[in-house]
Amino acid sequence: MTANPVDFDASPNNLEPFWMPFTANRQFKKAPRLLVAAKDMHYQSHDGRTILDGTAGLWCVNAGHARKEITEAVAAQLGKLDYAPAFQMGHPGAFQLSNKLTQMMPDFDHVFYCNSGSEAVDSALKIALAYQRAIGQGARTRLIGRERGYHGVGFGGISVGGIVSNRKVFGPLLAGVDHLPHTHDLKRNAFVRGLPEHGAELADQLERIVALHDASTIAAVIVEPVAGSTGVLLPPKGYLQKLRAICDKYGILLIFDEVITGFGRLGASFATEYFGVVPDMITCAKGLTNGVIPMGAVFVRKGIYEAFMNAPENTIELFHGYTYSANPAACAAGLAVLDIYKREGLFERAAELAPYWEAGVHSLKGTKNVIDLRNLGMIGAIELEPREGKPTARAFEAFLGCYEKGVLIRTTGDIIALSPPLIVQKTHIDQIFDTIGKVLKTVN
Repeated sequence: MTANPVDFDASPNNLEPFWMPFTANRQFKKAPRLLVAAKDMHYQSHDGRTILDGTAGLWCVNAGHARKEITEAVAAQLGKLDYAPAFQMGHPGAFQLSNKLTQMMPDFDHVFYCNSGSEAVDSALKIALAYQRAIGQGARTRLIGRERGYHGVGFGGISVGGIVSNRKVFGPLLAGVDHLPHTHDLKRNAFVRGLPEHGAELADQLERIVALHDASTIAAVIVEPVAGSTGVLLPPKGYLQKLRAICDKYGILLIFDEVITGFGRLGASFATEYFGVVPDMITCAKGLTNGVIPMGAVFVRKGIYEAFMNAPENTIELFHGYTYSANPAACAAGLAVLDIYKREGLFERAAELAPYWEAGVHSLKGTKNVIDLRNLGMIGAIELEPREGKPTARAFEAFLGCYEKGVLIRTTGDIIALSPPLIVQKTHIDQIFDTIGKVLKTVN
């Protein structure tokens, strides 16, 4: 693997100025793990080692690293048009990308752009509230999320999200938010391959919430079809179908947060295709540009956009947007990525590899401290028994051990989460699970 051509110092002499996100800063800066180059399935570390990427970066590098087609498309766009405002102006790339995306998602006919999954969630929540008002249902202001849900780090996202550490120090958050119970039932569903058999009835808790608040006050429900960042929590069979039916019954919008499950992660274009359940909006990011340039989007189902088009023609219909909405370079990256997905059949490839991946995940059954294994598509999770008095410590030691042995994994709490680039080979899958198995045997 060649070194990064940009003349960066591989070992900066002062790590302190960078306040790192979601990181134990003091621990990291004592023993930094720096990535200086990447190609296909691998990173190169600052100390010259090759690291197999078992997490597609942060669930985003679905087509593999340093794809020439994306680099060239972005470079060409920057040389021609580096920036164009999206307020009262446009550029061709934004419309080209939107057409390709809506062709991929035939139940959705409009796309709203932002810069991240967090912004996509906040945008979808605002669109939901504004839509209810536009159709004469302005009293519908409540938003319903789910325990252990992750919807980014904006105030809207952490309000409907349900990960305690992401919420507890930031005050009361948005008012009028309630939460469904999460779907993780370790007692009944441990070591199940694919979707759990038990728990579809958890969707009926939405009926309880409706009875408490009255449907006339509820604008939208937002869930991840598969909850990723909290540790890969899978929907029980029939659960999403029940949510859709209840939302339809009461006129509540259903939003799928597909920032992780979008663009082939489950072996289909999106989870909506995989499960056969069509929400009213979908949020996405990550795989949209292969992680190359920040970009997020909201897919809007037919009819929602039209509800805003009743004002006089010269007036702004939705007072929302971002300086970098539909950034030209991001659109160029997105177009190149969609071409790769289609040309190389990466969604279909993920579906074909899923059984081999599943076997790899479940090969760890019986390994020391492993209390559950979960998988769906090209996602996997290994749940470890927490160390008494030291939650998260056991998984973090496994993370460090795997990194030292040349495999990058991700941990959340005491759960190892895995999501390789969709170009992964069977030999890579073998290496991932062989390495994790060896490391876990050494972790007390």
